Order: sequence, then C-alpha cells, then structure tokens
Amino acid sequence: MEIRSTLDNAHARIALGGRFDFSSHREFREVTEQLLTKGSVSSMEIDLGAVSYLDSSALGMLLMLRDKARAASCEIRLANCSAPVRQVLEVANFQKLFTIT
Repeated sequence: MEIRSTLDNAHARIALGGRFDFSSHREFREVTEQLLTKGSVSSMEIDLGAVSYLDSSALGMLLMLRDKARAASCEIRLANCSAPVRQVLEVANFQKLFTIT
C-alpha cells in the first residue's frame, strides 16, 4: 500500500493507495501516530480514493485511529471513498462512527 501524508496548519491529510490490509498496519500506525503526537493536529482526512481493497484489519486500524484521535481531540474524516470501499464501510456501520465523504 502507498501512504502519503501532508500537514497544513492543524489539518493532516493521509492519502492511501492500493490494498489496505494487515500488511499495511505498521506503516499506517507509524504515520498516523507521528501526526497525532505533533499535538497541533485538530483534523485528519483519510483519503481512500486510490484504495482498491480493504479488509477487516483495515477497519480495525481505522477504529484504533479513531480512538487515538479522539484522545488527542482530533476529528477524523474518511474521504473520496469508491463505491466498493463505501459499501464495506457501510456494512460495518462506519457511517455512525466517522464522517464519510
């Protein structure tokens, strides 16, 4: 999986590409924790536009990120979801936990 992150003032953006699965967990955790520990991030957008596949471990990573972000007073938004990705998120009721665009 490809991960690109940017930080603009208090807004972080993480663009993911390819397969978002267990093999990505270490890199995803490192990138998100690094941004959250800066202390100045109040919102984070996870751009899923280039994600071709996600599995239950990806859902778990997003839930763990949500918990850590909440503790850091950071709002998480899932953006640019393709129809198949959105379907997986909706089956898991993520629309109740995240803002999804």
